Amino acid sequence: MIDSMSSADVANAERFERIGIAADAGSAARTREEFARWLHEFFDLDPIRTSDVVLAINEALANAAEFAYLLADRPGTKDLQARYDTGGARLTVVVSDNGLWRIPGRGADTRARGRGIPLMRALSDRTTIETLSGGTQVRLEWRGVPRP
Repeated sequence: MIDSMSSADVANAERFERIGIAADAGSAARTREEFARWLHEFFDLDPIRTSDVVLAINEALANAAEFAYLLADRPGTKDLQARYDTGGARLTVVVSDNGLWRIPGRGADTRARGRGIPLMRALSDRTTIETLSGGTQVRLEWRGVPRP
């Protein structure tokens, strides 16, 4: 079993990190809640924009939990790293895993699926997804993120 306590449990005004999170739904939910508290503590976002940011992050975490290790022999991990650029008032969040990109038609029923990536794109100012043999990295960016 993977220990859900991360090796990097950092949160300050410029960064939030959870490294080595167990790739499961429970860990995704806990990380989402911790990230939402960090947003509330260090940023001056209205409730709608806060919800948008948290929902986009949740989609990235949930995708890694559900799909990255679907064909793996054992459970895997995911990482969340958020950085705030004070000069550009930009928040960048990267969710990464060491699993495989979801293969269409394999695993979960895909007829009712496929809304997470369009949702992340709609909720962020920029979304990039990099898929490599060693894992997937989802990068989400928001501009004009105010601090109190």
